[in-house]
Amino acid sequence: MILAIALFMERMDSTIIATSLPAIAADIGTSPIALKLAVTSYLVALAVFIPISGWMADRFGALNIFRTAIGVFMIGSIGCAFSGSIGAFVFWRLVQGAGGSMMTPVSRLLLVRGTPKHQLVDALAWLTIPALVGPILGPPVGGFFTTYLSWHWIFWINVPIGIAGTILVTKLLPPVEPREPKPLDFTGFFLSGIGFSAFVFGISVVSLPALPMYYGYTTIAIGILMGIAYLWHAKRTEHPLLDPRMFRYPIFRASIIGASNFRMGLGALPFLMPLMLQLGFGLTPFQSGMVTFITAVGSLSSKFGAARTFALFGFRRILIVTTFISAILLGINALFHPGTPMWLIMGCLLIGGILRSMAFSGISAMSFGDVDEADTGQATAINAVAQRVSMAMGVAVAGASLDITSSLHGGGLLLSDFHIAFAVVGLVSASSVITFWRLPPQAGDDLVRRRPRHAD
Repeated sequence: MILAIALFMERMDSTIIATSLPAIAADIGTSPIALKLAVTSYLVALAVFIPISGWMADRFGALNIFRTAIGVFMIGSIGCAFSGSIGAFVFWRLVQGAGGSMMTPVSRLLLVRGTPKHQLVDALAWLTIPALVGPILGPPVGGFFTTYLSWHWIFWINVPIGIAGTILVTKLLPPVEPREPKPLDFTGFFLSGIGFSAFVFGISVVSLPALPMYYGYTTIAIGILMGIAYLWHAKRTEHPLLDPRMFRYPIFRASIIGASNFRMGLGALPFLMPLMLQLGFGLTPFQSGMVTFITAVGSLSSKFGAARTFALFGFRRILIVTTFISAILLGINALFHPGTPMWLIMGCLLIGGILRSMAFSGISAMSFGDVDEADTGQATAINAVAQRVSMAMGVAVAGASLDITSSLHGGGLLLSDFHIAFAVVGLVSASSVITFWRLPPQAGDDLVRRRPRHAD
């Protein structure tokens, strides 16, 4: 539960900001669309630093890194609260992301190393609670602070939580001795970090009116070049940071590609929906948060019975159905308007949350289906990076769609701009169905006990 405090803080913060974007934009003198940079910068920081978290825990001690991560996260939160420009706000979100990237994997490492094996399942179950509850509380809590206090409180609240977590960790957790880590691929870390951040940043700024378009095109080109350089480097390195040879596993490859396309819609939804409800429907941030939190409720409820569902119908069949219907429910947001019954909007968000969570549960398990045990560490790292980058890309694509459509009618966001953006990200998510359709029928069967289905 001590470790869960920090994890709860990080997971809630990743969703709490969405309902506050219009208020933050108005206060620091920018547009809500421009603040997509703050969302993508946080996700990119997670993607860049997560792969080295295990090495740092071994090199400097897991407990030391965990305390440092909480401290960095608090410093980033304070910086966000005092930011007066979009540049400062984006920078401090990067700092927050650097701290958050260490908290999640290192907390799990501390738990695994400090818990007897016969208690590990129960301990991990407690650790997953904040990961599920944080996104549920994030939107309404952020909306409440923004509506009735100020948006600054969504960051200030992290300070007392972080201080309490640091004190409890120091006093109650046993020290963990540093270990001799494997050699770290510093060149790969540099190339991949520049590649990820430059490419996503370029996609995010390519249509921003505040910056010349060549900024975006230049950073996109840098990101692509760094990516090519990393692939060249990784093939000649014994222990690459992220090993591209992992894609020789066909089911793992399909899982990463399909999940990345599908997750782009998931990354766009928390960004688009609060903006549409506030700027298009006229709701307050608190009212918006009380609508969007239902998505996380659906995600939580789907965890019960997911394994039985995959065992009964098979991974391929369930993934095709859940991703296709989820993409439809994402795109159907393009039909909503202020006169649409709120119960209908929340119902679609609830069902979409259930189906998306079930799909990701299956994808996460299936991605290890044909991976050798020796490569599971690399599979975990690539999975974690792909999750954050694809979600950042989803926000970037949604923001670019809003930028382009609003510029065509002279600026200012209209409800029709959000409708087009939802249609775009819905189509991107639907493209994942093609990947899962091409899976062999028995994909993932060895992960669950399939019940024989008798022909009628």
